Amino acid sequence: MIPHDVKDLALAKHGLAHLKWAEQEMPVLRLIRERFAVEKPLLGIRVSACLHVTSETANLMRTLQAGGAEIYLCASNPLSTQDDVAAALVAEYGIPTFAIKGEDNETYYRHIKAVLDHKPQLTMDDGADVVSILHKSRRELLPGVIGGTEETTTGVIRLRALQQEGRLEYPIVAVNDANTKHLFDNRYGTGQSTIDGVIRATNVLLAGKTFVVCGYGWCSRGIAMRAKGLGANVIVTEVDPLRALEAVMDGYRVMPIIDAAPIGDIFVTSTGDIHVIDLQHFALMKNGAIVANSGHFNVELNIPALAAMANKVERVREFVDQYTLPDGRLISILGEGRLVNLAAAEGHPSAVMDMSFANQALCSEYVVKNHAGLKKEVYPVPQDIDNDIARLKLHAMGIRIDTLTDEQRAYLTSWESGT
Repeated sequence: MIPHDVKDLALAKHGLAHLKWAEQEMPVLRLIRERFAVEKPLLGIRVSACLHVTSETANLMRTLQAGGAEIYLCASNPLSTQDDVAAALVAEYGIPTFAIKGEDNETYYRHIKAVLDHKPQLTMDDGADVVSILHKSRRELLPGVIGGTEETTTGVIRLRALQQEGRLEYPIVAVNDANTKHLFDNRYGTGQSTIDGVIRATNVLLAGKTFVVCGYGWCSRGIAMRAKGLGANVIVTEVDPLRALEAVMDGYRVMPIIDAAPIGDIFVTSTGDIHVIDLQHFALMKNGAIVANSGHFNVELNIPALAAMANKVERVREFVDQYTLPDGRLISILGEGRLVNLAAAEGHPSAVMDMSFANQALCSEYVVKNHAGLKKEVYPVPQDIDNDIARLKLHAMGIRIDTLTDEQRAYLTSWESGT
């Protein structure tokens, strides 16, 4: 048996059905997999991937495997793994997988160590934990790494900080910043799946509730949009004046978190920063307030501070921890403050992850082909890859668009024509 650490291999049959269902909504990735199977652009490349182990991720792993890659996979969050899918990757596809939903912190980092022991040539991160550990404690492996990709906003922030300090040791493509990723995955994927997670965890009615969205980046825009669509009264909090102004123009109330804290019924953070909801905010919340996070790390909520305030903490539903404060108020934290869309639900819909993971597959191919000419920097996704994915997605949806005529193309490249 190949190396692995999953909950139960007996779950593999169910996991196979799960990933096959997702595949039906991932036509772009399927087309890439068919080409990879013929061309083998990743032949013999050792890939260490640290991603949310879901049915969509499984289809990305199958695509990389079809391209000839030797993959080791671990979870990028302790609560995001779908155990049946992890079992299927091992039993059905022979992909070494190290992921168990609910794993403790020690197990989480032991699993990352296991994929690094594979001596990667290519890293694939969601949150930059693999890159961080490589640069901190596994530096002996760095000479063998030719490049990597990063899936999410939080990871890109960490990588750019590493580059800014002059310490990034190999080129990495910021998949998160592709238009076919952040404009769709972050907005429509996070928007729908976050609301799904909140509802699955609590079964509360959103209509008529005051719903506070912390941040107004692409993820938060999607959350605000979907909450509004379900009848919630949405408040946005921001530190960026342009984003705050945009939220106002989009029809939301905008105010500091300290002002929103006493009036919000449901709070969701999605900023990529630490202690967005802190001690002073919890202290002002009304009885029954519900708090969740949809950013990559649970540090967006200062849960230790809330725990120190509370007289009692009780798990009242599968993904709901209720904190009783000295004055009797109850505050509920969903999914231990981790990504609520994956902790309490199934993450983004497959159709939107189709584009995100198409970027991962094609950017992996790009790095392998071009690594010799790349500097130790964070790179954008090449525009031609972004455009090709958009075209493939439209084709798969049966949608046709116009093309420029020769006359129009000439006009757009000329300075002589005017009024």
